[in-house]
Amino acid sequence: MDYMTVQVITPSGICYNHHAYFVLLSTVDGELGVLPNMIATIASLKIDELKVRRIDDEKHVDWISINGGVAEIRDNLLTIVADSAERERDIDVTRAERAKRRAENELQEAETKHDIDAAKRAAVALHRALNRLRVSSHR
Repeated sequence: MDYMTVQVITPSGICYNHHAYFVLLSTVDGELGVLPNMIATIASLKIDELKVRRIDDEKHVDWISINGGVAEIRDNLLTIVADSAERERDIDVTRAERAKRRAENELQEAETKHDIDAAKRAAVALHRALNRLRVSSHR
C-alpha cells in the first residue's frame, strides 16, 4: 500500500479522517515523519502543528493544530488522540488572538505575583493560542 489513513480524534469526536502519503508530527522527543508501511510506533505529542500530505493532489497539504496527545502508527493507520485539535480552515483567528492576549495578560500577572502554577497554566494557554495562529496562517 502506498498510502495510509490518518485519523485525529478528540473528546468531541473525529476531527480529521483522510488518506495521506506523508505526515509530519511533533513528539516530545522531536519531529517524526510518518510514511506508509512504517513499523508500529506510539509517541506522545507536543502542542504543535500536524502536516498531512494528502494523496488526492501532490501539492495538497492539510495543517492541523494539535494540543498534545498520543499518536499510534500501525498497519498503515495513524491514529492521533488529542486533547483538542482544529484544522486550519476551522480556526477562528479572532478568537485565537483574544486567547493569546488573555494568556499574555495572565502570564504577566502570575509572574508579578510569583504564582508559579498560574504562570505554568498561562504559558500553556499562550502556547496553544500561538499554535492555532501559526496553523491558521497556512490558509
